[in-house]
Amino acid sequence: MTALLYLLGVLVFAFALAASIGLHELGHMIPAKRFGGKVTQYFIGFGPTVWSTQRGETEYGLKAIPLGGYVKIVGMLPPGAGPADGAEHVGYDEDGNEVHKVRKSNTGLFTQLISDARAAEWELVQPGDEDRLFYKMSWWKKVVVMAGGPSVNIAIAFFCFLALFGLYGERTVEADEGRPVLASVSECVIPYSDEGRECRADDPASPASELGLQPGDEVVELQTLADGAVTGRYEITGWEQFRTLIRDNESGQIRIVYERDGALLGQDRTTNTTVEARPTGDTGEELVEVGFLGVSPTTQEIVTRGGPLFTLERMGEMTVRTVEALATLPVKVWDVAKAIVGVQERAADSPVSIVGGGRLAGEATAATEPSVADKAAFLVSLIAGFNLFIGLFNFVPLLPLDGGHIASALWEALRRGFARLRGRPDPGHVDAAKLLPVAYVAAAGILVMGVVLIVADFVVPISLYG
Repeated sequence: MTALLYLLGVLVFAFALAASIGLHELGHMIPAKRFGGKVTQYFIGFGPTVWSTQRGETEYGLKAIPLGGYVKIVGMLPPGAGPADGAEHVGYDEDGNEVHKVRKSNTGLFTQLISDARAAEWELVQPGDEDRLFYKMSWWKKVVVMAGGPSVNIAIAFFCFLALFGLYGERTVEADEGRPVLASVSECVIPYSDEGRECRADDPASPASELGLQPGDEVVELQTLADGAVTGRYEITGWEQFRTLIRDNESGQIRIVYERDGALLGQDRTTNTTVEARPTGDTGEELVEVGFLGVSPTTQEIVTRGGPLFTLERMGEMTVRTVEALATLPVKVWDVAKAIVGVQERAADSPVSIVGGGRLAGEATAATEPSVADKAAFLVSLIAGFNLFIGLFNFVPLLPLDGGHIASALWEALRRGFARLRGRPDPGHVDAAKLLPVAYVAAAGILVMGVVLIVADFVVPISLYG
């Protein structure tokens, strides 16, 4: 039964991801056709064709490797502008632009790549397609076409999160209100980097155990001391207040008054809080030296439900974190590569591929403790998170990503606008082919990062349960 549930989770995630890819490509294809562009292919996946069918001028189909998809819009690249492109003049197009064909004696690696790309592009142009070429579209139409795909992913993420926050709610665990009641007391001090392991014989005793604190004790008062004299007396009203006092106390001596079975204890027992490197801030990544006691409070689960505005607010916060993660993605992938060869352990917050996402989905559905609602909520949040990442990643202004084409279209609009303002001739369309060397390098980098993450998700996978 567990294996079947695991498989079910993987299949649900895979189907949702395939549907997201298909909708992403529809986000490109539909506006392209509406604007008069010619779309010859719509495929989900890469590699050998598994199935295809012709509908009008467009071939629809599935490829063997379900790691993406593509829509072929004719005329993405303009014809060569001159002999510098390694082509010979063969005439003019309807706009008066020179048309060239590739010379077999073309020299230079990148020049040859550009020329080959132009030649391959123009092999698809048929008589009567002159007014349907993508590069001739108005700049804003190009932006709409290229932004359509990633916008669909972000829309999918929004509706997934909307359903999640509206029906299931946002679940957070917070300390019970009022004076903190201890849920657990650590017997020793375990460094934050080793958190989760058992106490060892050489680990120092925690201040909490030295004070004699036990689970169920209710903290009433904290006193700070110096040379045995009380320097501060604080009535404890909540966990955050108590936690802050402990952290700020650093290595000072303390006395804690607590209630156990209706009796006040602890007035005569003192100890020093241990200074430990612990996380601070919203991200939890920065470590600072703070006072450490070794206790945790009883908690309650807070359920917050909300509608569209609540969802947008939460997605705004997620977007900021995702953009920050994108900025450090190459570094994080490099750390994952080091984990593959055993140089270091893989971080729990490291990026994962769709293989890792499938594993997490399988683990979630196969787990015995969470309820069906909890499992469904995790799958929805996982699918939503992947779509949000894919959408934002594709907006990066770098070819071959959609954002690179959007940036080219915006540059074209800016360049033509400045020319009109200054009374100069129209500079014409932006030649995206000249950026192909950058696109090839970027594509190679993206491919390498993808392969590293896929390998890591097999060799050193991230697990929901450690």
